[in-house]
Amino acid sequence: MRNIIIASTSTLHDGSYLEYLLPTLQSHFENAKTILFIPYARPGGISHEDYTQKVRQAFSPLGISVTGIHEYDNPAEAITNAEALFTGGGNTFVLVTQLYKNNCMEALEITVKNGTPYLGTSAGSNICGLSMQTTNDMPIVYPPSFKTLGFVPFNINPHYLDPIAGSTHMGETRETRILEFHAYNNIPVVGLREGSWLEVKGNHVTLKGSLPARIFTAQHLPEEIAPESDLSTLGR
Repeated sequence: MRNIIIASTSTLHDGSYLEYLLPTLQSHFENAKTILFIPYARPGGISHEDYTQKVRQAFSPLGISVTGIHEYDNPAEAITNAEALFTGGGNTFVLVTQLYKNNCMEALEITVKNGTPYLGTSAGSNICGLSMQTTNDMPIVYPPSFKTLGFVPFNINPHYLDPIAGSTHMGETRETRILEFHAYNNIPVVGLREGSWLEVKGNHVTLKGSLPARIFTAQHLPEEIAPESDLSTLGR
């Protein structure tokens, strides 16, 4: 049974890394003593080693040890053998490029769909959808494909932001960008606000956190849904 957390972000304003999610993660990873961390997204260009160390510190209070996938000679095999998996945030283009380069995309898809617990934040959440095309990131590298893991039958837009009331900014909003995506694609999109996450148990998908999410479907007006809403049929 699939056991997945798809989180908008790793860190809330004035909070420490993963702090707001720790109670949920304690339950999510209750049967795991080790987590395999995938640091490929490299936020701000951080090294794989430093990023993994940051994650080690975050999971230390839960008594869970962390190893980085870059420490293994065969990354795909490491994924297959992992007790639990976490893909961190950063740049989605870099992440997807590295997953394909290291033959990890298929291994990750199969392993998680077979029940290995998975956590994704930001870029690590983007890849849980059908494609990475609703990322907010700059295309600083060129991945071989935009196709991603398809853990849910829709796309994710993490860090979803609403227009700021009274602002004089005349540029694109997140909603505008998603509407542009729907001019060429029919895949539904879930705009996940900071502090929100999706919990996937088998085929059941639930919005968690204290904020509503914004749902975009092609040729329909966007819809707000409340926390604890069931998204299991979206895109099916």
